[in-house]
Amino acid sequence: MIDIREGDINAFFAAPFAAYGKASPYISPMLSDLRRFLSAKTNPLFETADDFAIFTAHENGAVRGRITAHVHRASNLRFGLGRCYFGYFDCVDDEQVAASLLERAEDWGRSRGFSEIIGNFNLTAMQQIGIMTDGFEHAPYTDQIWGPPHLPKLLESRGYSPSFPMTTFEIDLRTAPLDGILKSSAMQALLADGFAFSPIQRSTLDRRLEDSRLILNESFIDNPMFVPVSRAEYEFQAKEMKWIMDPRISAVAEKDGAPAGAVIAIPDVNPMLKAMGSRIGLSAPWHLIKHRLKRRRAVVIFQGVKPAFQGRGLNPLMLAHVLGQMKSAGYQTVGGTWIADSNAASLRQAEKAGARPLHKLHLFGKTL
Repeated sequence: MIDIREGDINAFFAAPFAAYGKASPYISPMLSDLRRFLSAKTNPLFETADDFAIFTAHENGAVRGRITAHVHRASNLRFGLGRCYFGYFDCVDDEQVAASLLERAEDWGRSRGFSEIIGNFNLTAMQQIGIMTDGFEHAPYTDQIWGPPHLPKLLESRGYSPSFPMTTFEIDLRTAPLDGILKSSAMQALLADGFAFSPIQRSTLDRRLEDSRLILNESFIDNPMFVPVSRAEYEFQAKEMKWIMDPRISAVAEKDGAPAGAVIAIPDVNPMLKAMGSRIGLSAPWHLIKHRLKRRRAVVIFQGVKPAFQGRGLNPLMLAHVLGQMKSAGYQTVGGTWIADSNAASLRQAEKAGARPLHKLHLFGKTL
C-alpha cells in the first residue's frame, strides 16, 4: 500500500536518491537550499504557505517518490491562466507510486479551483523546468534538470500530454570557433562604437546583479511564460550563486558606460554536490577547495540584451567574449540552460558558438 505524506522535507530530499541510486546522473540541490526554496517564510515567490505543498510516497517503510504542487500567481495573472504546477517529480518506475503522487498534486490544484496542471516547474520558468525525454546518458550542469526515461511514460499513463519542447546545450571550449568571432570585424566595430565588457567582480556584485535583473526583464519580456522577476525574487535566487561565482566568467556589456546586455555564468558545482551528497558535512571545506582547484565546467545561467541594443550583433559577440574568458581561465566545457525549440534565433546563436544538444525536455500537462 502506498502512503502519501505531506511536508516531510527530509523524505523529500531522500526520494530521488532512493529511486535512482548513486550511479545515476541525478544531482540534488543542497538540502539547505531545498528548505529555503520550499518555504513561504523565505521564498518570495509564495505569498502564503497555502501556495504550495510537498508530497512523498512511502511503501513498506521506504520512500519511493516525491512531487510538489504550487501556484505562480504572477504568471496566472499575466497570462490569464487558471494553472497550477507540479515540480520536483521523481519516483521509481512504478505506475501505482506515480499515480498516487500525481493524484495528490491534482487534488491540490482542483481543490483550489485551478483548471490545469503542468510541470516540471522547479519552481518557475526561470528555474529548472521540464521532464527529460532524451539525452538521459548526459550528466546535467547546474540549473539543468535530469530525470530517467520512465518518468515521461508514467506521466503519459496518467493522462498527461507533452508540449513545449526544449533543448539544453553543451559547448566544448577546446574546439569552439571563438577566435574568429573575437577577432572579427563585427567585434571591432562594436568596440569602436563605444561598447565595452565589464566583469562582474565581488566589489560590484550587488550593483551588477541589479543591472542584470533589469536586462533580464527587458530582454525576455516577449518570451513564452516569462514573468518579470522582482528584486526580492532575483536576490533570493542569486543568493546561492554568490559563494560560487567566478568573477572572470560573467560580464555586463556597456554602451558608453550604461548597461546594455549581460551574460551571467557560474562554475558548474554539480560534480562537487555529487561528491558531497548535497549535504554540508565536515568534509565540505575540502570539497569546496578541491572544486575551486579543478573547475573545468561552467554554465551560462542567462544572457540578454536590452531591446534598444538588439539587432546589432551584441548578443553573440557578448557570449563569445565570455566564452573566451572561460577558456583563458581553464574551463573546458560550458552548459546552457533550456532553449525552446520555437526560439529559432537563440538556436542559431547556439549553433554558431559550436554548441551540441545535450538534453531534450518537454512540459507535461493535463486538464483538471
